[in-house]
Amino acid sequence: MFYTERQYPEQGDSIRQTVSVLSNRRAIGDAQTHSIGSNRLLAVLSALDLERIECHLEFIPLAAGDVLYQSGSHMRHVYFPTTSIISLLHTMANGACAEIALIGNEGVAGASLCMGDETTACRAVISSAGGAYRMASRVIKQEFARGGTMQQLLLRYSQALITQMGQTAACNRHHALEQQLCRRLLLSLDRISSSEFAMTHQSIANMLGVRREGVTEAAGKLQAAGLIRYTRGRITILDRSGLEERTCECYAAVKRENGRLLRYAAVA
Repeated sequence: MFYTERQYPEQGDSIRQTVSVLSNRRAIGDAQTHSIGSNRLLAVLSALDLERIECHLEFIPLAAGDVLYQSGSHMRHVYFPTTSIISLLHTMANGACAEIALIGNEGVAGASLCMGDETTACRAVISSAGGAYRMASRVIKQEFARGGTMQQLLLRYSQALITQMGQTAACNRHHALEQQLCRRLLLSLDRISSSEFAMTHQSIANMLGVRREGVTEAAGKLQAAGLIRYTRGRITILDRSGLEERTCECYAAVKRENGRLLRYAAVA
């Protein structure tokens, strides 16, 4: 068994929930299958930097639906995904929510800790099961204060994340649902090493802030066109170039900014 931390501000302390490795083995695997270099921010650190922080990196499996941060909660860790995808959600007073950004193996969740922000306005939820390395907030702040490569990567990644948030807001306002779905699928594809991931129509609807029926219709069109295959809550990308032709300019803008700001090569 592994354990993943869920934080609930109304209770003040973290609650540990048991996650069954057997039930999530297909998506999660185990620690031996997730090297530190599977996260591209960690992969570009020097051998000296990695040697210094390696003992502070703890591998954890993450199941879809796990909550890393609740809105307003204190962030006790940062998370470097290897095969999982983290959705940052903004929740309204009536409980409605919409995704404002997603984080995968290109980045880190919780980087705002290094900017002096101990709490988060977003809810961070695992949208695709997998693994991640986590590091205590005390350690990441020490590394940031040290300067050097880690500080530069965190600053650049934070800027790329801000760009993604702004582009997502514009996309949700101005582009058709099918285009938004293509953007979301392509961004997910860029952040994991597989062309298949777990994602239900309802979870996509929650992320995009739309009705489930609209997602079902849009996904049906993509499947009929031979671009994706959807079975039992799993989506397989069959034709990446076809999705790129159907999406809006927002996907390319986010990808271009990631490539410009970050030192590792832009994803293909």
